[in-house]
Amino acid sequence: MTEPDRPLRLDAPREEALEHAVKLVTEAWRSFDRFRPEEPPLGERVRALLRTSLPQEPSAVHEALDDTARILDQSIAQPRPRYFAFIGSSGLEIGTIADLLAHTYDVNLAVDSRAATEIERQAVRWAAEFIGYPADCAGAFTSGGTVSNTSALAAAREFALPGSRHEGLGGKRVAVYCSQEVHYSITRAIEMLGIGSSNLRAIPLGEDRGMLPDLLAAAIDEDRAAGVNAVAVVATAGTTLTGAIDPLDAIADVCEERGVWLHVDGAYGLPAAAVRPDLFRGFERARSVSVDAHKWLYLPKACGVVLVRRQEDLAAAFAHEEGYLPHQRHELHAVDFTFEYSRPFRALKLWLALRAHGAQAFREAIERNLREARLLYETVSARPDFEALGEPRLSIVPFRHVPEGVGDLNAHNQRLGDALQADGRVWIATALIDGDVWLRPCFVNFRTTEEDVLDLVEIAAEVGERLA
Repeated sequence: MTEPDRPLRLDAPREEALEHAVKLVTEAWRSFDRFRPEEPPLGERVRALLRTSLPQEPSAVHEALDDTARILDQSIAQPRPRYFAFIGSSGLEIGTIADLLAHTYDVNLAVDSRAATEIERQAVRWAAEFIGYPADCAGAFTSGGTVSNTSALAAAREFALPGSRHEGLGGKRVAVYCSQEVHYSITRAIEMLGIGSSNLRAIPLGEDRGMLPDLLAAAIDEDRAAGVNAVAVVATAGTTLTGAIDPLDAIADVCEERGVWLHVDGAYGLPAAAVRPDLFRGFERARSVSVDAHKWLYLPKACGVVLVRRQEDLAAAFAHEEGYLPHQRHELHAVDFTFEYSRPFRALKLWLALRAHGAQAFREAIERNLREARLLYETVSARPDFEALGEPRLSIVPFRHVPEGVGDLNAHNQRLGDALQADGRVWIATALIDGDVWLRPCFVNFRTTEEDVLDLVEIAAEVGERLA
């Protein structure tokens, strides 16, 4: 085939297109190094692009790339150092490069991809070693916490009720146990698995907002006496709402005494076990855990990891024998222990990042975020016009503006949250905690500085006073 006959040709050499893309990426990285004074509105060029119909003819690739850069620049980008909303990812540069390389080769980890398959296994071990989970575990890289948690609970369901993946629950009475502030992905997972969200037992919280182990034990025992099968207990290592950590050691005792599968949802918080192991004592006893490397390990989305003590538990939940996937040497394919079939080489991001930076650099970055959370807590606690929900366990610090003369603090802080997003100097969201509205910043960005933290308080005070 001659070059003019090759389909899907660009109007410029592909090397030129790549150079153009690299220039745009470099400009973006530079823009992330400092805070943005505002979030720009959609420009007229982007609005015009939004009005176009399906393109039938090609555009100049350089023009299309520049339009792409405009669209991205006018989007809310989590890598920016003053993005404090939700639990963001911060787009570590080496992870971007890993994605480029992995997507260039378009590796598929469904079956066997030789070196890539072995690297994923190594990256699973490295992830486990980093957080302190047994390094002889098994697991796989996923699109994030929802798929990781669903995978782990599928294994738990098959462990508790062998054959249920084939037969269904068949009228069996079942339950899964969690804290009242469990992430919605757990609810979604048990709905997908046929367990039903009405069978999710939300255990009350203690003063530190962690699940109460005594009440958990009582709930399991009461259910079993009534003929209900305990499928799993889900403990949370860093809740999305406040960063609370369930008492993992005591929960592990409850589960081991009763032979119940313990899954730890550590999608947000578990990387901090590398620097604060005492907060997470007992999580290593869980039969499965989940971690999102695209949260507090700073990598670009999507890069989740599910870890299990025994690979055969995942295989029991997912393995199939298909004519188009013959097993050789009795070895499992990756698809035999993962929820996804076609699966990109997500593990390369973590593997390359650990190679390029070393584990200690990640520990230091996590420590820095923890110090920033402490700085915010101490700063707002020292001011009469703010109050904090409580001392942070991790890097989430709910606080609110409490100016004199404002009667409805909930309405005021909701207006404040909306106004701060309109202002654009910081990006923050509100959260409803115990019926009250709080500003809820989370620090999981390696670019964030102490200056950013202090300016967050000053900007919130400035905008809040104007509203009050």
